[in-house]
Amino acid sequence: MSSWKERVAQMDWAQAEADLDDQGCALLPSLLTPGECEALAGMYGADKPFRSRVVMERHGFGRGEYKYFAYPLPEPVAALRERIYPHLVPIANRWNEILDIDVRYPARHAEFIDRCHAAGQLRPTPLLLQYAPDDYNCLHQDLYGEHVFPLQVVILLSEPGRDFTGGEFVMTEQRPRMQSRPMVLPLRQGDAAVIAVHHRPVQGTRGAYRVNLRHGVSRVRSGRRHTAGIIFHDAE
Repeated sequence: MSSWKERVAQMDWAQAEADLDDQGCALLPSLLTPGECEALAGMYGADKPFRSRVVMERHGFGRGEYKYFAYPLPEPVAALRERIYPHLVPIANRWNEILDIDVRYPARHAEFIDRCHAAGQLRPTPLLLQYAPDDYNCLHQDLYGEHVFPLQVVILLSEPGRDFTGGEFVMTEQRPRMQSRPMVLPLRQGDAAVIAVHHRPVQGTRGAYRVNLRHGVSRVRSGRRHTAGIIFHDAE
């Protein structure tokens, strides 16, 4: 069986780019194997790999909890961040160009992290999320400071129907003067979704304009659900 590093390289990135342009999200099927998912989810019970734990209900974020990894990031989190980023940079730079945003992103993730750290964004943002029955995640955007990479990755580590029920990954898109459009991403264990962090360009009759996107998780009805989030910018 191929390694996950080979799987990253073999993904249909052209199709992912087309889907991101069209919908603001794209599926990367079977990025991780069941064993790799279980190993990553199994880290949640430990303290050492993490810098902080957040209980969502205390902050009005929903119900459930998550933990942010500390530096140095464990494998495969660090390598996933490093190896996926170059495939997304051309999309991010093109989006900014279309929207007349001056920011351009370097080819290597390490260079972008240096930019974050120079601006005081020093805390790593990759995380593991854990949901139990009746837990959910309110619609939100993962913005942590001035420097924001406009795409991020979500990996489902549990199997729907076996490990949990409910808990669908949900996105909404808000276009100017229109009601929000809902989207549900049908992820299976090991599938990843690339999603827009906060906005994307849409071509209109008078040129391109930006639409805002948010993401969350619907109520888990039974079982336990684990997710990994790969965010490419660091936090203040």
